Amino acid sequence: MSGAAAKKVTAGGRRAAAKPAATGKARKATPKVVRLTAADMAEKQREISVSEFFTKNRHLLGFDSPAKALLTTVKEAVDNALDACEEAGILPDLLLEIQEVSETRYRVAVQDNGPGIVKAQVPKIFGQLLYGSKFHRLRQSRGQQGIGISAAAMYGQLTTGRPITVVSKPGPKKPAHRFDIQIDTRRNTPVVVADHEVEWIPEHGTRLELEIEATYKKGRHSVDGYIEQTAIANPHASLTYVDPKGERSEYPRVAHELPKPPQEIKPHPHGVELGILLKMLHDTKAKNLRGFLTGEFSRVSPAAADEIAKTAMLPPTYAPHKAARDQAESLYKAIQATKLMAPPSNVLSPIGEELLLEGLRKQVDAKFFAATSRSPAVYRGNPFCVEAALAYGGEGMPGDELITMLRFANRVPLLYQQSACAVTKSVVQTNWKAYGLQQSRGALPTGPIVLMVHIASVWVPFTSESKESVASYPEIMKEIKLALQDVGRKLGIFIRRGIREADEEKKRSYIEKYIPHIGIALQEILKISDKERDKVCATLKTTLERSRT
Repeated sequence: MSGAAAKKVTAGGRRAAAKPAATGKARKATPKVVRLTAADMAEKQREISVSEFFTKNRHLLGFDSPAKALLTTVKEAVDNALDACEEAGILPDLLLEIQEVSETRYRVAVQDNGPGIVKAQVPKIFGQLLYGSKFHRLRQSRGQQGIGISAAAMYGQLTTGRPITVVSKPGPKKPAHRFDIQIDTRRNTPVVVADHEVEWIPEHGTRLELEIEATYKKGRHSVDGYIEQTAIANPHASLTYVDPKGERSEYPRVAHELPKPPQEIKPHPHGVELGILLKMLHDTKAKNLRGFLTGEFSRVSPAAADEIAKTAMLPPTYAPHKAARDQAESLYKAIQATKLMAPPSNVLSPIGEELLLEGLRKQVDAKFFAATSRSPAVYRGNPFCVEAALAYGGEGMPGDELITMLRFANRVPLLYQQSACAVTKSVVQTNWKAYGLQQSRGALPTGPIVLMVHIASVWVPFTSESKESVASYPEIMKEIKLALQDVGRKLGIFIRRGIREADEEKKRSYIEKYIPHIGIALQEILKISDKERDKVCATLKTTLERSRT
């Protein structure tokens, strides 16, 4: 064989491929793969605190834009102030001041006349996320998770580096304390930068100040719109608002009695899931199953407890803390199979038809008002109540644009995520044409209307931590639609009456226009004098005027 041949015969008679000739270019080295051990990976893992999580995910709390951050900060502070005053039995007097520090920074101050805060609790309330008294109680309140105001403090610290300042005085004979508080986000713990007594004129109350990165804009989705809507839903509160330009707005109270105080209730067994039930069984102080069922839940009588225990094939004297997953599952199924009374409805504090109308009249100039307050209903074992009100035909309300919709949950305005809210979906799905309004398919109705919907519940099912829209539970949407239909029927009667009266007025104007001609015709037919003709025309006009009234 020739030495130039591409292949050669091996000793075994096989042909082997010839080695390729060198090209002169250096080959690229294959990167060496570094393999990590489980111990190496374990060193990189650590616990993440809730405040550290929300620092990186602040959009979940409503701080996703500078304009929205200002509104969220104000909303959380005002909601806390209103809750504190009402829980202490005090008619709220609130002062909100927003001062422009620079083009992108604002100082927010909210002061209330509430009961004040015990000194030891101030750092935890304002410097620790998920700390509060509302999460563990089934009770109607504006706040639910204990995140809001401490999240605002965290946002201020993150964007300006400044602590939140809190002045609180728990009574006329007790000193006022001023705190400067920051948050240790790695540990979700408060850091008290300063703490000292100060002279403060009010007998009791709390004032907080914080500086944040934000922008200020007017409009329905701004602080201005939030304050106006808060005044509508809280007619018992007196609000004073000083905007960044120094303009002062007063919203005096129109109701001089506090709303009925909502009561705290225990969970209804039909709304408890299996995992929660198992934990409750292990944590309860009850000595037996009967005592556990009657003591830890609402609407479970001793007879009902015995029936549940019998269905679960467990003795009423069974020790709850001994229950394993199988026993808990049997008990869960027995609870679901047992007919129980609905949760108590008198624990809610709705606004009420009269105050709904008063609140709307205070802010809206309209020709017609209607309101309704539904009887309480239940979703997942939680009682709730839906209220609706509307104002129609006001000056400045364009008749060819979509209606203005105001959404509230536990008296708090919901300004964002309108399209994702159960309220909006219910309004769109209601047939407003039956009540005299124009409505395109899959859209809000058109007309000069301000429509208000309020949901009161011991636990409002918000779609996110920022509490901007209500989840679309079928039970909730059903009640919203029924409330809308109620005010819609009242509106339809008013619109049809107006149309009928307009038609009658049109007919009267025609008759009035032709009365002189009728008189002349009668004069020619009956051969009467001019004086008698004028008398007939006068009689016809009098009859026409009487028909108007």
